[in-house]
Amino acid sequence: MVRAMEQYLRSGIPSTPFCPGCGHGILLGLVLRSIHALGIDMREMLFVSGIGCAAWIPSPHFNADTLHTTHGRAIAFATGAKLYNPKLRVMVISGDGDLSSIGGNHLIHAARRDIDLKVICANNMIYGMTGGQVAPTTPQGFTTSTTPLGNPERPFDLCKLVEAAGGRYVARYSVTQPLALMESIKKSLSFKGFSFIEVLSPCVTQFGSKNLLESAPKIMEWAMEKCIPREEAEGLSREELEEKIITGEWGDVEDSTD
Repeated sequence: MVRAMEQYLRSGIPSTPFCPGCGHGILLGLVLRSIHALGIDMREMLFVSGIGCAAWIPSPHFNADTLHTTHGRAIAFATGAKLYNPKLRVMVISGDGDLSSIGGNHLIHAARRDIDLKVICANNMIYGMTGGQVAPTTPQGFTTSTTPLGNPERPFDLCKLVEAAGGRYVARYSVTQPLALMESIKKSLSFKGFSFIEVLSPCVTQFGSKNLLESAPKIMEWAMEKCIPREEAEGLSREELEEKIITGEWGDVEDSTD
């Protein structure tokens, strides 16, 4: 990542903390477009993030109030801010390691309490910034710097986790579905209560390079091979759908609201 930043600075192109091929920049733009489309005043917003690649999405890129917190504590800080000033629209944007591993308890209890927070998890299935360690979302059998022989453990299905904890708006989209993802972000911003969107975002530098998926298209092509098309899913009962989903594989789109 340091080399990538040095190349950008030498090229004269405006610098970014994201590596070439990272999907986080797409998510960054979609969040801003969603807020603009709803006509929300940025002065009403507070963006909270933890530590990691995805935590850099709001801070320093957004011209708004941002709270860059310690690792795994983004939802805890966001809860405090919302309780102190209920008028704020509080959005948490962070990564899968930050939100589901180190901050996992905060995630499930915020969902349980139905706190009015908008949580977006940019899931690249690995600790991207700190060396490519295994994360709770790393697919079984995949290589990381801490699982050189392959991850032996089953990953979390974050949408199922949050839904089971009481989350009432739960969705999953990929950065390759920008229009659908933007509609989901708009729905989340308009929703009263706890909402959670898992955004599948490729990491070429860590996840891709360690698993012979050297480009973002290759990573997304691999991911889409594991998907169940919406048309097929809509024709199945919940029990039939769950039978088709192997633990650790992504579904194409999940969007559930009570």
